[in-house]
Amino acid sequence: MKSIAIGTALFLAALSAAGQSAIRLPEPSPAATVGQTIGVTDVTITYHRPAVNKRKIWNGLVPYGSPWRTGANENTTISFSTPVKVEGQMLPAGTYALYAIPAASQWTMIFSKFTGDWGVYNYDPSEDVLRVTVTPQTSADSEERLTYRFDDVTNNSAIASLRWEKLRVPIRIEVDLKATIRSSISDTLRGGKHWDPNAWAAAARWELRNGDPDTALAYADHSLALGTTYGGLRTKAAVLEKKGDAKGAAELRDRAASIATEEETIGSGYGIPLGAKKYDESISYLNNYAAAHPSSRELWRVYTGLGEVYAAKGDPAKAKEYFDKAMAAAHDTAEKTEVWDSINAAAADAK
Repeated sequence: MKSIAIGTALFLAALSAAGQSAIRLPEPSPAATVGQTIGVTDVTITYHRPAVNKRKIWNGLVPYGSPWRTGANENTTISFSTPVKVEGQMLPAGTYALYAIPAASQWTMIFSKFTGDWGVYNYDPSEDVLRVTVTPQTSADSEERLTYRFDDVTNNSAIASLRWEKLRVPIRIEVDLKATIRSSISDTLRGGKHWDPNAWAAAARWELRNGDPDTALAYADHSLALGTTYGGLRTKAAVLEKKGDAKGAAELRDRAASIATEEETIGSGYGIPLGAKKYDESISYLNNYAAAHPSSRELWRVYTGLGEVYAAKGDPAKAKEYFDKAMAAAHDTAEKTEVWDSINAAAADAK
């Protein structure tokens, strides 16, 4: 009877093991992915989340002085869509295994080109691409499960933080914003937007704002070679004005006005002074336009513009008043969505 019981137990164990791949069950350390865009750079961390579970973590479950996978199960990976600086040191675009060597006062963070490990059984220091030193910080709040977060996010930097138990381990990531945007523009214009005059005009406007009028002029000329558009003419006019050709700029603005749609007329009428923070000028233009065109189907755009201007001016009550009027005047879901986009953008800018 004893042999039968043992045989039955082994049979059931074998069935259980075989069934692991047949159905999906909760993992003790569930998988997670967290991402953050810094400027135009996408950063993604993929990891598994072990729990404290009443265990001693630091210099216990995770020993000091030895490589650790910075998570559970498969090694944690971190990917960058463009080159970045990590703690001031350059790291090429790509996906890396993120290992660490913890210690009481300083950690060594390791970016390895071998991403297929499970645990640290196959970690090889010769495959390190970068090592940096960071300082762990104690926290009053305890994290039961290991987590990664992005803190202090700006257009050119963020802190990727490993948090577990009462410890936070910050890793500073920085991007060369202008270089990455220029690279993104180049890739975009070589790809599906190569024949889009609006894309070339947008690239020209970015270069004009960021101090390269010669490249801006080349982009604007290419935009107009692909097709004469209101945006292309206005963009080249702005470039010429920046380069000191006021007469040429005025001629192009006149040409643009002659082909402008009502949407474009409203947008440029308040958008240009708004960009220069001439809020009262934008408000005056929009109020005059509404008074002169009381039956216009585009009044919802006028009210949306007034909401945007008042929000930028720091008058949230007035902004809400006009956003509400815009929503009431919008004719369909597409127009209401545009109003909501403006409301959300204004709210984000106010933070």
